[in-house]
Amino acid sequence: MKSVVNSHFSNCNMDVVKEILEKSAYDVEKYKSITVNKHIDLVYDLGTLLATDTNELDTELLRKRPNDYLRDLARDNAQLLVNQIWDLPTERVDGIVVGKFPPQKTVLPRMKPVPRPKPLTKWQQFAKDKGIQKKKKNKLSWDEQLRKWVPTYGFKRAQSEKEKSWLLEVPGNADPMEDQFAKKSQATSEKVAKNELQRLRNIAKAKKIKIPRVGVTNSEVSTAKDLQTAVTVAKASTASLGKFQSKLPKEKEARGVADITPGVTRKRKLPPVSGAEERSENLAIVDTILNKKPKLDIEKAVARHISNEQLERSQEKQSSGNRSSKGKGKANSKKPKGGKGQRKGKTSGGRKRR
Repeated sequence: MKSVVNSHFSNCNMDVVKEILEKSAYDVEKYKSITVNKHIDLVYDLGTLLATDTNELDTELLRKRPNDYLRDLARDNAQLLVNQIWDLPTERVDGIVVGKFPPQKTVLPRMKPVPRPKPLTKWQQFAKDKGIQKKKKNKLSWDEQLRKWVPTYGFKRAQSEKEKSWLLEVPGNADPMEDQFAKKSQATSEKVAKNELQRLRNIAKAKKIKIPRVGVTNSEVSTAKDLQTAVTVAKASTASLGKFQSKLPKEKEARGVADITPGVTRKRKLPPVSGAEERSENLAIVDTILNKKPKLDIEKAVARHISNEQLERSQEKQSSGNRSSKGKGKANSKKPKGGKGQRKGKTSGGRKRR
């Protein structure tokens, strides 16, 4: 009985020891040492938190278990980088320990350029020049008419204005049947549109973009190009896109307004040609110019030769005819003169011969 108890107790001890060893191995695997040994020290750039490992890779381990090997390698290098960060000089700022990092040595490339600062609006530039500082507005204000606190801005402010203006007075010079609420709503929408147009103009002015004054017909501020642009856009804004609009005498259409003219088909830009295609096209053009041979059309050449011979013969005949006509004229130019007086032996009168 005693031997059985001893054997059972020894088995229990072995199980406890095995469990303790497994737990310690797990802890060692989970919480590795902060000391890492490398054959070649890493090159550090703490300004950019960069560590460069120039040691050779273990190809056998990388081939057998690549995931575990790369994970352990990344962990060791990260531990070395953290060790270097903890060796930096520190200072306390607002009760927090802050490390002093050195300036960066490595210039990291960017995929896109550094974004430019956003240009100031017209009001922001004016406030900056005049030294006007932005003050925080109160969210609520007391309204004596409604006898309650109303917000100073937002949709609830518009709702409170509707509650206040439930009754509108008709002006003396206005039509009594005119809807004053619709008139006020239209004036508000026009004011909002005007503010939005001014905002877009300020953005274009800050970015130095020239925009036409579409719809502006004031001769003092509008140029001929602006008026031409306004006429072109106004004609294309009809239901037929300007198809049935008549033109004025000597009227010209504005150019460069396809983006703001409705219904205009824009030309698609061709994709950029590669260097090899452009080179082959240029070489083909040069070959056609240098290797160009004159084409001989035999039928056309024979016909031209025959026509030239016929022309020469006709000219010769015409010249010979002119010579013969001139010779005949000289021979027959002198005519014999008729005799004067009466015939001899004939005294009696009679009919004259003709």
